[in-house]
Amino acid sequence: MRLFRITFATILRRKEWAVCLLAVTLLPFLLPLISTATENPVLMQPARAHAAWAILWICALLWGLYSAAKQGESNASSGIGEYFQATGISATRQLFEIWLALTCFIALLATAAAAVCMLGAAPSHPDERSLWLLTNLEYIALFLLVISPLLALATSLASRFGGIVGFSVPLGLALYGLYGVGYLENMLKLEENPIIHAVWLASPHYHFADLTARLEHKWGSMPAADFGKVVLYFAGIFAAWTGLSRICFRTKATS
Repeated sequence: MRLFRITFATILRRKEWAVCLLAVTLLPFLLPLISTATENPVLMQPARAHAAWAILWICALLWGLYSAAKQGESNASSGIGEYFQATGISATRQLFEIWLALTCFIALLATAAAAVCMLGAAPSHPDERSLWLLTNLEYIALFLLVISPLLALATSLASRFGGIVGFSVPLGLALYGLYGVGYLENMLKLEENPIIHAVWLASPHYHFADLTARLEHKWGSMPAADFGKVVLYFAGIFAAWTGLSRICFRTKATS
């Protein structure tokens, strides 16, 4: 796991993750103070929960994908990947170790967001509090299922096509899956179109992983059956992006 340790230490020394961690843990308590939530104390807790997870998504999509692309490009262009391959560490193993190091930091941020929700926004009633905890655990699981394969995709694309492509393509996929798919659905409601419908079906519906509304309105956790179906759906996308990432990943820059 030498490449994992190198990648982990490199990210750790850059301190960018610390800025993201501070944003996830502090801003949810500060931002509601300058919003309309101060006019109604009942809205403070939902506002904190919304801010915590919204900031997490922003940090993961911007800093997380940027760091993944940077590591992938550096591994190929600096000769590190070629060196490790010469020592017997395959390209698959290299991609896995870089991905694992990145995922550790993203998982830390996700845990911090859930902790903010439990400490600063959880209901006081014991039954509601247990459901709140379960909802946050479900959110962590779905969030990681969405973000982690995009990290691998950013790493692999950057190793082959450069950091800009490695960052922008996964970011575009994530934003499209979170928000763009909704616009397609609205178009289909106005007028049926088989082509748009086919595109909508083939699209990654990342918005299924956004449980922010459940936290804001205290709808409780997802039913076990529904949660299982969503997990299987994202597991399929995980497998697809992982396979594509392995195909695209290079251990040395194109000469």
